[in-house]
Amino acid sequence: MSENQLNADQSVSYAAAGVDIEAGDRAVELFAPHAKRATRPEVRGGLGGFAGLFALGKYNKPLLAAGSDGVGTKLAVAQAMDVHNTIGIDLVAMCVDDLVVCGAEPLFLQDYIAIGKVVPEHVAEIVEGIAEGCVRAGCALLGGETAEHPGVMEAGHYDVSATAVGVVEEDEVLGPQRVRAGDAIIAMASSGLHSNGYSLARHVLLEKAGLPLDGYMDELGRTLGEELLEPTRIYAKDCLALAAECDVRTFCHVTGGGLVGNMVRIIPEGLVATMHRNTWEPQQIFRTIARYGKVPQEEMEKTFNMGVGMVAIVAPEDRDRALAMLTARHMDAWELGTVREAAEGEARAELI
Repeated sequence: MSENQLNADQSVSYAAAGVDIEAGDRAVELFAPHAKRATRPEVRGGLGGFAGLFALGKYNKPLLAAGSDGVGTKLAVAQAMDVHNTIGIDLVAMCVDDLVVCGAEPLFLQDYIAIGKVVPEHVAEIVEGIAEGCVRAGCALLGGETAEHPGVMEAGHYDVSATAVGVVEEDEVLGPQRVRAGDAIIAMASSGLHSNGYSLARHVLLEKAGLPLDGYMDELGRTLGEELLEPTRIYAKDCLALAAECDVRTFCHVTGGGLVGNMVRIIPEGLVATMHRNTWEPQQIFRTIARYGKVPQEEMEKTFNMGVGMVAIVAPEDRDRALAMLTARHMDAWELGTVREAAEGEARAELI
């Protein structure tokens, strides 16, 4: 055997190692129209560059805000159902709604998709959801990365994450420093589980109860899979509109840790956020999980949002105006409680 023949027999390629560059290029072609929907006038350059460019605009003392997140094990439900065009909405929501807590307007987002094997149609569906989420949030999808990980991830598996960047004027930053005794606590309804607590939900409903994702459930009015894949509500535009017209002290994005666990983060020492359970009724999905899993109320409230996805703390004189504004924007909102002075040793948030 000649040396040339030996080299030919032993030669390998990137494709043979499991990475399909042509499939990646095809995925870009398919998702490009979706990505172009999610833009803003400040975007410079086009899709496909090595870096996304964004003109910051005119601000007096701008502060950039950034947040990164993923969607956790909700991905397992999307992959089991072979539905990939909603998980991107969840991804955007988890990032941008963390930014608006401090009053920052989301400007742009960059995503990262790690996938076992690039199936162009699946990648395009994922980006379709991300683009839709950016449109709902009012930010641009400035770019991203799709990385094929053969041998590390199975062919049908993927994970998504993103980083969102926003801006707020230095003297308009919201936060605990603005909260005062007497402030009104206004709740905004969630669309369901959002993107937290899925490990417990899947354990209870799929593993313990053995319920099929494609099984219709009368109590939910749709299949279990459809309920579990309900996209996370994006509050960014509503929160920014509220902050522009009302004296908003700060917001609270209710994610992992539940309502009380997240409210503690925005209430300063010396004050207590007192919230009342009798002001709302959690959606059916929460009652379904509690019933099938015999999950205690305390554990439910520590794990899930229980129907409250975002909270606004507003000056007492703007309570009615804030509620009216949210209602006009078709947001289900209500007064959840008030902020008061704390007694010695009291926790900063309570649900009674």
